[in-house]
Amino acid sequence: MLTVFLVNSLVIALTVIIHYEFLFNLTRLMRVTTIKHRFRIVLGVLGALIAHAAEIWLFALAYYFMNDSSRWGHLEGQFHGTLFDCVYFSFTTFTTLGFGDIQPQGDIRYLTGLESLTGLVLITWTASFLYLEMQRYWDSD
Repeated sequence: MLTVFLVNSLVIALTVIIHYEFLFNLTRLMRVTTIKHRFRIVLGVLGALIAHAAEIWLFALAYYFMNDSSRWGHLEGQFHGTLFDCVYFSFTTFTTLGFGDIQPQGDIRYLTGLESLTGLVLITWTASFLYLEMQRYWDSD
């Protein structure tokens, strides 16, 4: 159980670091004065989407390497063990869309719960970031 906790904590820590770095660098990039104000917001949205996709892929890689191990559990249902199945499962979990066609079994369930919570927090963080950036630049034109 300690190993599960440590691996899950590592995946979440890396995800939060990725998100922080993306938002931090987006803030710096959006303050470049040569970029028109309306494109700054578009840049922020696209950058945030790329950050979320990278985070989802990180969780997907964790599922891919943890799957079918007697130690971690497995994913079952309409799941063939491919990396893209893991990415699909990660997208549905991160966005809290929920799973129906692929279900976690065993200790891997803890990572799916933590991914949902992490996704909810990071999506909210992104929404707050974009709101603040829009307030800063919206009336600048």
